[in-house]
Amino acid sequence: MSQDQRRSQWRKSSFSGDQGNCVEVAVNLQGLRAVRDSKNIDLPALIVEPTEWTAFLDGVRQGEM
Repeated sequence: MSQDQRRSQWRKSSFSGDQGNCVEVAVNLQGLRAVRDSKNIDLPALIVEPTEWTAFLDGVRQGEM
């Protein structure tokens, strides 16, 4: 499950403020989602499959997190 993440295009949530306390998601990795802490971008990203990411987002939207 490894891909070259140097070319990742990261995006922040529209709910993120200017404080830098954000989660970023790479949107251009084929078949994967990479998630990282915007304060520590040099640390390894969490790599998940798109179905896992979708399940996480659904849980957040339903108040499970």
